[in-house]
Amino acid sequence: MTFVKDVEARGTHHCETTALGVLLRHEGLDLSEPMLFGLGSGLSFVYWDSKAMPVPFLGGRVKPFELTRNLAARLGLTLVTEETTSPRKAWENVAASVDAGRPVGLQLDCYHLDYFRTKVHFGGHVVAMYGYDEHEVYLVDTGPQGGAVRTSRAGLARARAERGPMTGRNRSFTIALPERPLSWQDQIIPAVRECAGAFLAAPIANLGYRGIEKAGRLVPGWLLRAAEPRRDLPQAALLMERGGTGGGLFRALYRDFLDECASLIDDGRLRTGHRLYAEAAGLWTEVATLIEKAGESGDAGHLEQAGVILHDLSRVEKDAMEVLRQL
Repeated sequence: MTFVKDVEARGTHHCETTALGVLLRHEGLDLSEPMLFGLGSGLSFVYWDSKAMPVPFLGGRVKPFELTRNLAARLGLTLVTEETTSPRKAWENVAASVDAGRPVGLQLDCYHLDYFRTKVHFGGHVVAMYGYDEHEVYLVDTGPQGGAVRTSRAGLARARAERGPMTGRNRSFTIALPERPLSWQDQIIPAVRECAGAFLAAPIANLGYRGIEKAGRLVPGWLLRAAEPRRDLPQAALLMERGGTGGGLFRALYRDFLDECASLIDDGRLRTGHRLYAEAAGLWTEVATLIEKAGESGDAGHLEQAGVILHDLSRVEKDAMEVLRQL
């Protein structure tokens, strides 16, 4: 049995920030989950649909692993990433890190993890690994999934090797602080401005505030779009509100990030952004509730209401990001 010493298994809301928190605390840098999310310019929006999906996916963050890359670049971290198609090499990569006394991040498909409570395929899930024995591995996942957890080595191998949307090729990664760490406080305004600029200038209409507007037009038709509305719509709502988003499709995390920033930097634009994202977080929770009710009742009126709120959300978030871009 091999374990990394002094790992704090603090499971928070979102998988990638949970894993980043474990790795960075082990290196001596302890930042809140909202701060990690915000410094990684993690907030976004995507309306994603394909024929293979039971209903479209509403995503509230940048694509998997982009947050980690953003954070590493912004803080001058050494990010070492390994990918391989070889199961043997994939295991050697992570075991070597644990053997050396360093926790390692893994991107995988959560469907194959023994402890996972909702059995859905999602190839962008991220965990931190800090130990293993002959049969099992010891991981840190989000609080809702149990925080400090364990799964079989066979299940982990299947999760890491899964192919499909958002998967990595047995991706693993480690993080190290530079000899002279940068001031993370100095990176707050660049991170906010970058996030706002990307949100406002998204290249296609499925992204950013235009994507939210598009969702407002299309969500009212989801009862006809869904293969099994009573199953598919509540599942979509669950992923939006409680599937590692921190509530409000990540807007609650960004609200708390801006609140923390406003306590460090005296700028009215940060306070305005915080107020607007507090409003947005509540509205996104309403949308998820209405989608769930529509699936349970078969009443399209709930989806019509959700569409109206999404139109409002597009405006609220555009206003917020236009203010924050001016920092």
